[in-house]
Amino acid sequence: MAFSVDQAITKANYLAKQGRADQAAQLFKLVLEKFPRNKRALDGLSALSAPVFNAASDPMQDQLAAVFALLNQGRLDTVLQLGDTLLRQYPRSALLYNIVGAANLRLTRLETALVCFEKAVQIAPNYAEAHYNMGVALQSLGSFEQAVACYAEAIRNKPTHFEAYCNIGNIFKNLDRPDDAIFHYKKAIQINPDVAQLHYNLGVALQDIGRHNEAVICYRKSINLTPEFLDAHINLGGALEVLGQLDEAVASCRKAVELAPLNPEAHNHLGVALKWQGQLDEAITCFQQAINLAPRHPEAHANLGFTLEDMGFTGEALVCSRRAVALVPDDPDTHDTLGIALFRQRRLEEAATSFRNALALKPNLSRAHYNLGMVLLAQGDMVVGWQEYEWRWKTGQMIAHYRDFGLPQWRGETAAGKTLLIHAEQGFGDTIQFCRYATLAAERGLRVILEVPKPLVQLLRSLPGVDSVVGQGEELPTADFQSAMLSLPLALGTTVETIPCATPYLFADATAVEEWRSRLAALYNPMPRIGLVWAGNPRIISPRLAAVDRRRSMPPEMLTSLFDITGLHFFSLQKDGPAAPEVFPIINLMGGMKNFADTAALIANLDLVISVDTAVAHLAAALGKPVWLLNRFDSCWRWLAGRRDSPWYPTLRLYQQPQPGDWNSVMAEITSDLRRFVGA
Repeated sequence: MAFSVDQAITKANYLAKQGRADQAAQLFKLVLEKFPRNKRALDGLSALSAPVFNAASDPMQDQLAAVFALLNQGRLDTVLQLGDTLLRQYPRSALLYNIVGAANLRLTRLETALVCFEKAVQIAPNYAEAHYNMGVALQSLGSFEQAVACYAEAIRNKPTHFEAYCNIGNIFKNLDRPDDAIFHYKKAIQINPDVAQLHYNLGVALQDIGRHNEAVICYRKSINLTPEFLDAHINLGGALEVLGQLDEAVASCRKAVELAPLNPEAHNHLGVALKWQGQLDEAITCFQQAINLAPRHPEAHANLGFTLEDMGFTGEALVCSRRAVALVPDDPDTHDTLGIALFRQRRLEEAATSFRNALALKPNLSRAHYNLGMVLLAQGDMVVGWQEYEWRWKTGQMIAHYRDFGLPQWRGETAAGKTLLIHAEQGFGDTIQFCRYATLAAERGLRVILEVPKPLVQLLRSLPGVDSVVGQGEELPTADFQSAMLSLPLALGTTVETIPCATPYLFADATAVEEWRSRLAALYNPMPRIGLVWAGNPRIISPRLAAVDRRRSMPPEMLTSLFDITGLHFFSLQKDGPAAPEVFPIINLMGGMKNFADTAALIANLDLVISVDTAVAHLAAALGKPVWLLNRFDSCWRWLAGRRDSPWYPTLRLYQQPQPGDWNSVMAEITSDLRRFVGA
């Protein structure tokens, strides 16, 4: 919150006195979300639900009005004393039971309050406020499903019960049921669209399932309604950051710091935005400021660690991650964060332990399952690794991209004669690596349809056994089953020993290969031809993927030592990324390449491909060409730990950095081996 609990409650009480009940309720609920048993907030929220009395004078009505007035004045002990007396006089008054229950609720005597509300609804089954109050008590007791049932009953009796919709949304959000939370938040917004907190809550739920564009709209509505809504500015920055709109993300987080310069969260989130923008020194300053303001801030310590690691200070980075765990050892997120730091340093056993520690604290933490899956796959434990890897679809990074086309998922069962739709899910390289499973499915008697990125369509039509290949966004034929491409190894029970590794499994067009052969023979003398790739796709629309690309790519100047070797033709296979200096003896024919099939025809005429970890490396290896892979220190799980070869590609050899960022050692070894290659 942008202000303290006391300030929030004081402001809410002021708004209530001014007749601005909705805004007052918004603040009370903001407090109760973080402090569910805060007595003053419970008092204030309960006071906003005033009963309606008959205008005509009546002794019973007068007495009830007096008791309710005492409730609003906070004289709770007097309410309970009078209530006990009046209940003996009016044992069938649902309204009186509700008032006495509200007093007990404010005193956090939740079980007693529940008994009163239950009595009220027994007497008056359609009494919406009693059902609602019963829900509040049950929610405070942690009986969430029962609370939802009570709120639903309140709504049934009062369809415009704004607070009930809000509370159901909050419960479902806390239960990790974002779709249900979104439905109820939207219902509440239809009733009252002017509550900033509600738009904010909807934005958080949408962001949880990867619907970041919609979340941005919600946060901006919150800010329009309450310009100083600190958390909305912070979360807006986070959503914009994921969308790759880094300048706007930084601006939003700077606004948060401007609103609350002593708030550590604001500085921490500004640091994250700056980190993804590549402003590492300023990011470190922000994280350190957050720690100065809140020395026990675990996220700031963890983020400082990640940034230091990006700058090459691996020892200091790990100290920060361990510090975060020490501060909050019962927080699963800190264990997950430590696991990531250990994974990036190739300390796989320790990383796996950290992820398991996170899962012991929160068994459904999707990120930790997914991260553990990648560690296990890197270690070669594919039996469990593929199972854990399936959790990727529940992570914030992937959940918005999940598609099932309304079809059951194929899990390897016998289904001869049925049609299976296999759809690509990640990058070009992933698709080239795992499309081989389409052939295995076809061998089981299925008719296989592949849906892949359009630049791969022509190439993948060479894949044996596939009935048809369509580009993403095109109309799909009917099918009986579907599977995401990287779910197929699990469906078919793949282990290291059973990886389908026969190559080639993709083939360049024979006519195009012959055309390139004739063209190259006419232009160049018959020396060995070496293809080079020094950088991946920058992927600037995704800050996280862009950060990975910076680690896997290297400056073209690092290739200089290769050009001292005589008797070779070097060909660029680089499509994106930094261009090589014009003085380099590299032949660049990539300008005419329209898709991967064109590149495959050129590669078919080369003798060796030397590449960083990109789709071109996968393509060359899938064509059966020798590939020397220049691999970053924090290697992708697919290359497995401690190996120089790859069970996925028999013709691929790995050259891995001995330390983060150490391309010099890699190039020294590559240069030495290339000399021997020429000699051979």
